[in-house]
Amino acid sequence: MMSDRDTITFHTNEISEFHMYKLMIGSVVPRPIAWVSTISKGGVLNLAPFSFFTIASRQPPTLMISIGPGVEERKGTEKDTLTNIRETKEFVINMVSRPLGEAMIRSAANVDAGINEFELAGVTPRPGTRVQVPAVRQAPIAFELSLNQIIPLGSDHVVLGTVECVHIDPAAYAGDFKLAIESWEPLASLAGDFATISRPFTFER
Repeated sequence: MMSDRDTITFHTNEISEFHMYKLMIGSVVPRPIAWVSTISKGGVLNLAPFSFFTIASRQPPTLMISIGPGVEERKGTEKDTLTNIRETKEFVINMVSRPLGEAMIRSAANVDAGINEFELAGVTPRPGTRVQVPAVRQAPIAFELSLNQIIPLGSDHVVLGTVECVHIDPAAYAGDFKLAIESWEPLASLAGDFATISRPFTFER
């Protein structure tokens, strides 16, 4: 670390991977949460949250998530979400509202691949219309996606999915293809904590 009166500087090659990760997740905030539902080849439902998530392309409409390696107790493995997407070529990204926060946290637990995580989280699956993967019925917005590509990137895998269908709760829809953000209270990820959106504002252009 270098410092002067104006800045503190960290060089990537001089700090640990974990410390660099902490600097990134504390700086790139707030991040939306992709609550990803998938299904295994054996029909087991999986549900897991990911905060490395954004829009990748407007045409074709494409969303991106980045999936890291298995947690410490499953070191050397890949997460069930990635396995399922690779095998079935389909997934759903459910948006997380503030009332769904505790259910989302329950689904983040490290459990056996045979556990139905919809049941673990206490949420209801809603059958897909364009994919075989169910959405979370309680989610204000859900995107059904077909796999575009999986890109290995260092320790992680970038997953690109083409949007096939969007489900929106009427309470979250403002009409004219706009979303009523204050109504559905999106939950955002910070560095280990969470936040909701305060009253939106605009700048004059």
